[in-house]
Amino acid sequence: MATQLETKLSLPALTAMVVGSMVGAGIFSLPRNFARATGPFGAVIAWTVAGIGMYALARVFQALAQRRPELDAGVFAYARAGFGDYLGFLSAFGYWMAGCFGNVSYWVLIKSTLGAFVPAFGDGNTATAIIVSSVGIWLFHLVMLRGVQQATMINTIVTVAKVIPIVLFIVILIVLFRADMFRANLWEGSDQIGVGLFTQVRATMLVTVFVFVGIEGASVYSRYAKKRSDVGAATITGFVAVLCLLVLVTLLPYASLPRADLAVMRQPSMAAVLGALLGPFGVVFISAGLIISILGAYLAWSLICAEVLFAAARLETMPRIFTRQNEHKVPVAAVWLTSSVVQMFVISTYWSTDAFALMLNLTSSMALIPYFLVAAYGIKAARHDSGQDGGTLSGALRTEYFVAMFATLYTAFLLFAGGPKFLMLSAMLYAPGTVLYVVAKRERGLQVFSKVEWVIFAVAACGAIAALIGLATGTIVI
Repeated sequence: MATQLETKLSLPALTAMVVGSMVGAGIFSLPRNFARATGPFGAVIAWTVAGIGMYALARVFQALAQRRPELDAGVFAYARAGFGDYLGFLSAFGYWMAGCFGNVSYWVLIKSTLGAFVPAFGDGNTATAIIVSSVGIWLFHLVMLRGVQQATMINTIVTVAKVIPIVLFIVILIVLFRADMFRANLWEGSDQIGVGLFTQVRATMLVTVFVFVGIEGASVYSRYAKKRSDVGAATITGFVAVLCLLVLVTLLPYASLPRADLAVMRQPSMAAVLGALLGPFGVVFISAGLIISILGAYLAWSLICAEVLFAAARLETMPRIFTRQNEHKVPVAAVWLTSSVVQMFVISTYWSTDAFALMLNLTSSMALIPYFLVAAYGIKAARHDSGQDGGTLSGALRTEYFVAMFATLYTAFLLFAGGPKFLMLSAMLYAPGTVLYVVAKRERGLQVFSKVEWVIFAVAACGAIAALIGLATGTIVI
């Protein structure tokens, strides 16, 4: 893509990529998603766990950006460097699919939002909604083909614009804060402390993953940064800013409305909350902000998806076709495949009973394997660097090692919390997706799998078969 210094991305632009890719559909759905699972007490625990875990993951990205500057494609590059070509491919493919599913959820939620005003859009998966979404997909496709610099400039402007309604939502709920309502919601179901509370918190984990997907946005675009140090700074700055927004948007509604009411609100529930407090103006105000937010996140994620395919192809784990670029230095084949896959899954939502929830969970599940591999590589990199320093972990390396260890345990816990259903559905995508890896290796005359990689593929294939059986027998319902 862009190569000259004047087209490099500044710290504010990189930070906007992080914020823009994280602040999307998820934040506008938090009041209902959390209220269905838990009350304020469980929400505080959930965000504490998620905040610490994701901060550790952000620190891993920051450390790797500084210690491994030659790895300039973020998630995929770290997994490949640490664990070989096939796991690197699975990381790239899983991350790319997570981005595609996230983009599908954006279109579903936009149309669900408009459905409050135009009944033909329903819950975002009617025929009318799918047709309008399809037009939007290909309009954004044309914007992306104009180049990363033009698109990131648009993303920076949109990021600023979409944060404004979220901040105003927070301010309004602070002004209307009812301590008695918050206390009532806080202790509702207090007899469930213990195993029940753990179950409640566990139920929120995939939601927290969904809203944090994008934390590595600056890392993916590290090769465009003016200064390498800006990558880590943008990651941490964006993370802290978004975490504050997420916690406030989750907790403040508990001080305005009963949890039972929040749990059954129409998505986007942030608009429904403000509508209950301010009337139709609240719904229109938040709905407008949501549409701006989602369109910005869609643009950011489409760029990231294309960049991941391009980077994987450059390093010979994706077919060569994805290295082809147009006159604007855009990986055109990668953009075309990304838009086409999003289009296909948008059409598939017509047959889904809860399209937004399904896409949210699939996005989170597909992102977890890449995040787990990055965290594990953080451990490996710290141990390797300590060997070069005499074999002892001391100072900054010791800190990086234990932070990476915690991030690895956290992502492993998330895989457990998500449950076997979505792991099997993920395997149903990973296994056939391996065809791209086989093509990439064969067109270069390279060995496809090592013995260990054959075992990994066999596990993915077994998971895919189990998912197909579950879908056929009704054990797995989507």
